[in-house]
Amino acid sequence: MPEARFPVEVASGVPVVTAPEEIDITNAAGLRAALLEAAARGSGTLVVDMAQTQFCDSAALNVLVRAHHRAQAGGGELLLVIGGAAVLRIFAVTGIGRLIPQFPNLERALAAAPAVPDFTSPPAR
Repeated sequence: MPEARFPVEVASGVPVVTAPEEIDITNAAGLRAALLEAAARGSGTLVVDMAQTQFCDSAALNVLVRAHHRAQAGGGELLLVIGGAAVLRIFAVTGIGRLIPQFPNLERALAAAPAVPDFTSPPAR
């Protein structure tokens, strides 16, 4: 299987990491690196878009919980987009679903993210 990529983009001022179909021990370090990159781009809050993810193992869960704690320590939060029933079940069974906020789509996750000032536009008069 080719190495999974975790692209990082900014949507509505919030860094978004897009996860592949599977996150496991073989690519969890890539997820960690992408989350650190995303955290450096934003104001503390970031989103992991796992809408296409169908499987994640304990290595992935560990990375996500640590990112959640890092975000909270910096005054932000980690928000997850989860679409797959199997992934939802993993989060429910492990209790992580009660720890990290989850949303059914990216739009809802971004709507729940704190407003981020837009410094790219000139100030309104």
